[in-house]
Amino acid sequence: MNNFKRGFTIFLLSICTITFAQSKKTFKVHTIAFYNLENLFDTINDPNKFDESSPIMELKTNRSEVYKKKVQNMAKVIADIGMEVTHNSPAIIGISEVENREVIEDLVNDSLLRDKDYGIVHYHSPDARGIDVALLYQKKLFTPTASTSNELKIYDDQSGKRVYTRDQLVVSGLLEDDPISVIVNHWPSRSGGEARSRPKREAAAKLTKHLVDSLQVINPYAKVFIMGDLNDDPTNTSIKKILKAENDRDKIKLKGIYNPYETFFKDGLGTTAYRDAWSLFDQIMMTKPLLDKDYSSFRLYKAGIYNKNYLIGNKGQYKGYPLRSFANGGFTDGYSDHFPVYVYVIKEVDL
Repeated sequence: MNNFKRGFTIFLLSICTITFAQSKKTFKVHTIAFYNLENLFDTINDPNKFDESSPIMELKTNRSEVYKKKVQNMAKVIADIGMEVTHNSPAIIGISEVENREVIEDLVNDSLLRDKDYGIVHYHSPDARGIDVALLYQKKLFTPTASTSNELKIYDDQSGKRVYTRDQLVVSGLLEDDPISVIVNHWPSRSGGEARSRPKREAAAKLTKHLVDSLQVINPYAKVFIMGDLNDDPTNTSIKKILKAENDRDKIKLKGIYNPYETFFKDGLGTTAYRDAWSLFDQIMMTKPLLDKDYSSFRLYKAGIYNKNYLIGNKGQYKGYPLRSFANGGFTDGYSDHFPVYVYVIKEVDL
């Protein structure tokens, strides 16, 4: 899978900047990413959650060893994202499918991430599976100023009963000295079929749109990133009709939303696979001010899917798929059934 490329050559400098060959300008670059960690659960049975159905709790032996290895594998991927361009791990990364704050703390304290000094923004959500979303940020690069956890209320179309799912996390703060906001999502799954479950994701999209609108009421020029495992592709109604996301950056209006992952999807790329068909459920979108060409503050450089060879299965029924952690009732020593996604943001600097 190839990353979205702009029409210029870049050179990497040791101080983590990008130089545009034609314009002879130099830019600082940071990575902003999202990763579904595929069931990062601990080995403790929480009586207030349905965590006994998690893959690690279904293991008969070696749960502690598997948990340690699972954390190490997740830390390796996070440490690697963006490294080849920025010489650093993501400045900010949204994560999903985490059980609680304790597993996130184990993750950021892994030896591969400890020196990054990641801070955590996390709220417990009422999800029936006991999984949450969270935001990690390098404290030296990003300073949170506000955060909210926003409840999504949806109901079963047959019983009328409440369906408990993940909250949507909004974090605002300063990337260096540049104000940005990040909305971290994990929309309802396609359990029961795409058509039957569609209204739940459309309800999630309406909540996300409301959150974006609320930020833009405060500041029409707000720089907002919308990221997550949306369980919908970029061309589905939830994204195209409700969020009104578009993939032509030159046509995005002031309060519009740009989705670079629609281009990837139309090119046949994906972040997760099922029955030999790729889906691009994991996406990062952004508001118009991040597309401007005034690089005196951080703007979008390019987007990508992080799908290195070590993240791809090379044998068995999942050959060619993302190398998942759990399959057939056991631990595979893999990573996740989703690829991470990322964007680079750049800002002009004087040398």
